[in-house]
Parts: sequence; structure tokens; C-alpha cells
Amino acid sequence: MLSTDLAGLKTYMAQNPGAVIEDVARERKVTPRAVLEELPETMVRFGPGAEFGAAMNDVAQWGEVTLIVHTDDAIVEFTGGVPAGEVGRGYFNLMQPKGLHGHLRHERCGASPSSSVPSWASRRRSSRSSMWTAASCSKVFVGRDETRALRGDQLQRFHALAERIASDRAV
Repeated sequence: MLSTDLAGLKTYMAQNPGAVIEDVARERKVTPRAVLEELPETMVRFGPGAEFGAAMNDVAQWGEVTLIVHTDDAIVEFTGGVPAGEVGRGYFNLMQPKGLHGHLRHERCGASPSSSVPSWASRRRSSRSSMWTAASCSKVFVGRDETRALRGDQLQRFHALAERIASDRAV
């Protein structure tokens, strides 16, 4: 990406921090990771993609969250408990027979950023998510209570997870 394009993206993201990352990436012909890197430094942290399994198993202990898989063709959302998983046959396998289950190609997840941005889906309210960047990885959003506020217990776990796996930018 040219430095002028990069400056334009940085300005755009500073003015629109709640923009849908995948949409901005597609419109600007860059990766979701490139878009996340241009968010204001106080809004995002990055950790190694190798932490995907450990992070997902941590999230499995949080209770009800929203998991979103966003591709060019679909936005699939699941709200509920995320099952623990394990690596086998080249995938991170979500291990439960009903509810959310399946297989995620964890090795393609290039980073595990933790972000703190307003979300279009939550009517510009503050949200917190762990976003796994790849062609079609996932985002896990901290749940909300009956007043639509972020759940305090999950918010603490979110920040603890970010401290454990992310280091080069602050949430």
C-alpha cells in the first residue's frame, strides 16, 4: 500500500473507528489486518496467531458471547457459549455435539488482535472483541447484560486475555 493510501486509511479509521473492518478492507483492497493496524493505537493490540487455541479455550469459560464469521458472502453470528476445542488434523476443532461446533483453520489466523471500538452492530456503543485475521476467521464479542452494558466479568477476562497474548499496542 502506498504511504499516501496508508495515511488516508489511518485518517479514515481515526474518523470512523466503528467501521466494519472487513468492508473497509474490501473497499480499499487491503487485508483486515492492514485496516486494524490503522486504528488509533489506544484501540487495538496484536498478539501472535499461534495463541488462537489458547485464546478460544479461555473464551470458552466466559459464558454467553457473540461469535461472528464475516466473509464476502455471509455474516454468520452465534450468541451463546463457545465450546472448548483442540487442534487436530490441521484445524482447531470446537468440541461439542450441539450448538456451536465445527472446525477452524487456526494456522491461517495471522494475528489475534484485541480491539476496543464502537460497533455498528451495537448502535455505536462501545464494544470489545478479539478478531482473528485471515480470509474468513472470526470475531468474538464480549457479551452484554440486560441493560445492554458490556458484562463486567467478561470485560475483565477480555483485558486479562489481551495482557497475556498481546503486547505491541494498547487496548
